[in-house]
Amino acid sequence: MEFLLEIMTEEMPYAHVKLAHDQLINLFRQELTEARIKIKELRTSGTCRRLVVVADIEEKQSDREDIILGPPKKVAFTEDNKFTNAAFGFARAHNISVEDLEIISTPKGDYLGFKKKEEGQPAKKILPEVIPRVLSSLSFPKMMRWNEGMGRFSRPVKNLMALLDGEPLQFAYLDWPVRPFTFGHRFHSPLQLTVKSWKEYIDALRKNKVIVEPEERRRIILEGAKKLLEPYGAQLYPDDELLERLVNDVEHPFVILGSFPEKYLALPIEIISTVLREGQKLFSVTRQGKQLPLFVGVADQIADPKFLIRQGYERVLKARLEDALFFWEQDLKVPLKERVDQLARIVFQEKLGTYLEKTERLKKLVVFLGQQLGEKEILKTSLQAAELCKTDLLTEMVREFPSLQGKVGGLYCRVQNYPPSVAKAIYEHYQPQSLDEPSPSSLEGAILALADKIDSLVGAIGLGAEISGSGDPLGLRRYAHGICKIILDHRLRLSLTKLIRKSIHLYGEKLCLNEKETVEACLGFFTQRLRFIYEKNGFRYDLINASLQTGIDDIYLSFLRLKALEELKSSPAFEPFVLMVRRVNNILRGQPVFKFNEQLLKEKAEKELQAAFEIVKENALPLIQQGEFSKAQKIVFKLQSPLNNFFDKVLVMVEDRKLRQNRLALLHNIRDFLFKIADFSQIVLAGEKENQKGKA
Repeated sequence: MEFLLEIMTEEMPYAHVKLAHDQLINLFRQELTEARIKIKELRTSGTCRRLVVVADIEEKQSDREDIILGPPKKVAFTEDNKFTNAAFGFARAHNISVEDLEIISTPKGDYLGFKKKEEGQPAKKILPEVIPRVLSSLSFPKMMRWNEGMGRFSRPVKNLMALLDGEPLQFAYLDWPVRPFTFGHRFHSPLQLTVKSWKEYIDALRKNKVIVEPEERRRIILEGAKKLLEPYGAQLYPDDELLERLVNDVEHPFVILGSFPEKYLALPIEIISTVLREGQKLFSVTRQGKQLPLFVGVADQIADPKFLIRQGYERVLKARLEDALFFWEQDLKVPLKERVDQLARIVFQEKLGTYLEKTERLKKLVVFLGQQLGEKEILKTSLQAAELCKTDLLTEMVREFPSLQGKVGGLYCRVQNYPPSVAKAIYEHYQPQSLDEPSPSSLEGAILALADKIDSLVGAIGLGAEISGSGDPLGLRRYAHGICKIILDHRLRLSLTKLIRKSIHLYGEKLCLNEKETVEACLGFFTQRLRFIYEKNGFRYDLINASLQTGIDDIYLSFLRLKALEELKSSPAFEPFVLMVRRVNNILRGQPVFKFNEQLLKEKAEKELQAAFEIVKENALPLIQQGEFSKAQKIVFKLQSPLNNFFDKVLVMVEDRKLRQNRLALLHNIRDFLFKIADFSQIVLAGEKENQKGKA
């Protein structure tokens, strides 16, 4: 059966629309599943003024059979196998005859009971109960209350329409209007529309100037822009975020081409595109990578016959570009070097000091990182970039356009004839802002970005900042993701613990937590974020646990370890080896660590195991240190045979105390060595229950 729900509102912000779509999918899936209504298909659609859910669901709930348990069998029957008063009482309580009762076996024993069948209710009866629960669960960063009794929502709700197989559903939620129709475009065709299906719904709205499907609006925008720019041999300057925003800001996209005076081409394309995007949500236009004095806009209109919309865009844009050109020229009159001391006027964080203090910490961190990475030859340029990277916060351009932080500093460096590597490092040092954004392309930029992010992260965590649920006002997840992504993208081998400790020491007495608490909190947070990144990349949870349990001090090494496990999991030697490691772990469980003495080896099998272990260790350790885990693991598989032979021929828990302790010590040495590759105890083999999922 087709289920269609439309929540019609006043115009909602793009972020709220996106959030609502995610919530509606999750909430309806959860509610319908709990209501035992099978979902064949479920998706969302809509515009900035209407949130739409369309689903294909079963006609009714699935039937349910509940097992009702009564007294235990030994209580329900006498010795001569007759019903006791307890059995009769249980039957009366449930209004059934004792003859209808049966013996039901459970893990706890046999009980008297019966099976109660409940026939599924039709979906048209269940949905009126489900919809209000979903509506009451929707939440937004800022919620409005617009009338007494109307509740709270992103924006005032104008109408609710719910159809099941073309028939209106009757339900109530607060005082929101529930009516069996929708409306066309609020300006160009605000007609009342009655529909019976999803197809009728989108067709009727299209005829009344509303394009419901976001993908269709996206196609109209891109094809319209392409057609307008074709005579110029030009293209839109890529801006996926702006495109997504425009797709969700209009109900009927109308694409407009406009222009601005060529004198503003003196500004870099980064600044022009920012002025266009942040001022009026306009696209920059380029040809062969160069900015043209053109722009593309998208209006929620049908046409612009008198070019009034275009002229309005051009008038406002000219004023904003004039401001940007003025800022550019005025800012360049002051060398960035002269702005460094003025950073003492800008507070980084109330308890963590000024941006001048942060700059001094960054300089020391980039030196520390350069030495750890063995990149001493770039220390001079990295230091210079660290000294200047925050100076653009004092410029008029960044005050007007905060999103240009970093980029403006890099652009001004370029004009003021600093080395290109310095300019590039500053330009890139805020990257990546998300896991989908590229890391800095240069090593200097990567080092500076690492220093900047670890300083901010350690400072916040050292003050006791906590992150729960979706709340992360300080952007700590973004910092941690950025650090992990830079390390992984650039394949950097460094000690995360040492980097955190260095950052803590540079803060001196400013942090609230002590060093041990801060280090543990930071490492725990990074472990969570790495697990998220690895899961996002499709790695199996148990393999992730097996990698992370060995530690994350060297993040790139943890990735190589995980990658090797992924490659080796299908090897015929993998499962038998995991089972063997479990056997070793079971023997060692609860045992103290003893000192190994090779002279106490008595049996041939234990001598052969020790000899094989020494050879394996000698050959595998260098590979482990280099991150060649696949090769190391293949060598370690050679322990399988001597271990099997050892367990077959040697009694570990022998009565002789010295022999017993020495054999345990040998197994301890082997287990500790294997832990350098992975924690194999975390591996879940085929057919086993996934009861360890999410366990660290």
